[in-house]
Amino acid sequence: MTILIPYASLEASPWKNGGGSTTEIAISPPLAGLDTFDWRISLATIASSGPFSVFAGIDRTLALVDGPGVTLDIDGDSRFVLGDDDPVLEFAGEAQVIATVGERPTTDFNVMTRRARCSHQLGKRSLSGTSGFATRADVTILFLAEGDSLEVSGDDERIGMVRYDAVLFEGESIWTLEAGQATIFIVDIYFHED
Repeated sequence: MTILIPYASLEASPWKNGGGSTTEIAISPPLAGLDTFDWRISLATIASSGPFSVFAGIDRTLALVDGPGVTLDIDGDSRFVLGDDDPVLEFAGEAQVIATVGERPTTDFNVMTRRARCSHQLGKRSLSGTSGFATRADVTILFLAEGDSLEVSGDDERIGMVRYDAVLFEGESIWTLEAGQATIFIVDIYFHED
C-alpha cells in the first residue's frame, strides 16, 4: 500500500507551553494518542526556548529541516547543537531535554517509535535527476525536506510531491525518483517479532 500525505492537508497543533507547534504527518495505529502510538512522524516548529515533553519508552530522532537550528541540553550533562554541521540527533524520549532557540524559529523533522514495539532508522539523501529507490522495511516514509517538487513512480503508479509532502510505503517495493534538486528523508520502521 502507498499513501501520499500532502502537507497542505495537515494542521499544526500549538504546544501547551506556547513555545512552538507540531504538525503530525503520520501515526500508527491511526488515530492513536500520544500514549498509545507505535510510531509517529511529525514536523515541529520551535519558536521559543523551553523543555521538551517527556515520552517514556520512546526512541526519538530529530533532523533539522529549516532555520538556524537549536541548542539542546540533555539530562543536564550534554549539549548538542542541531544545525547545519550536525543536522540529526537521536535520543531517548525519557531524557530531560531543554531547547534554546536563537533569533529565528527552527523547523525539525521528528521520528518517534515505541521501543517495546518497533525501531526506526532515518536516512538523508540528496537528489538531482533520476535515481532508484527501494523500500525494505515494514513501513517506509519518504519526506521531501528540500526542493520544489519530486516525482515518485512505480510500475503502475505515479505520485507528485511538493515540499514537506510525505509518502508512506508498506512492505518492499521498487520506485524511480525524479527531481531537479531535492533533499529527502527516508524513515524505515521495523516491528519487533512477537
